[in-house]
Amino acid sequence: MVKRAVPMSRAYRLLEPGPVLLVTTVARDGRPNVMPLSWHTVMEFEPLLVGFVMSAGDYSYGLLDASRECVLNIPTVELARQVVGCGNCSGRTVDKFARFGLTPRPAATVGAPLIDECYASLECRVRDRRLMSRYNFFVLEALKVWADPAVKDPRTLHHRGYGRFMVAGETIKLASKMP
Repeated sequence: MVKRAVPMSRAYRLLEPGPVLLVTTVARDGRPNVMPLSWHTVMEFEPLLVGFVMSAGDYSYGLLDASRECVLNIPTVELARQVVGCGNCSGRTVDKFARFGLTPRPAATVGAPLIDECYASLECRVRDRRLMSRYNFFVLEALKVWADPAVKDPRTLHHRGYGRFMVAGETIKLASKMP
């Protein structure tokens, strides 16, 4: 196998964890917002902690910083156009729920809405802010998790950079000693 050097500006494409999330937040006036996000990682299982990077210039960053809560919604491939559309405009000037036909549903524990069309949603609060000022890194704790039991093998989107996505495909099961 012959390998070539990859420009550092494109190296992240090799590590993108996926699946793409639709992060919902809410403004002080009650107006919901949604943005796609793919830079995230599970940090702990119980309690479930999720870390992610969000640009400080994003409208959602300010909303999340102010409210300290959000919902991580997991879309499937059927929402690909809405995911990309939400990423190509700003909630400062656009009602993304209306523009892209997404349905907000009240959450049980946070003010931000669930997205009805997503197969799963995690209601979260910011648990740790120490890495925000230096790295724009949020650490969230999931408070309530919802999933459609009819969706057995979701075909989620995985960002590859520059408008390219992979779709989760075949599921295989291998022997494991994990519970």
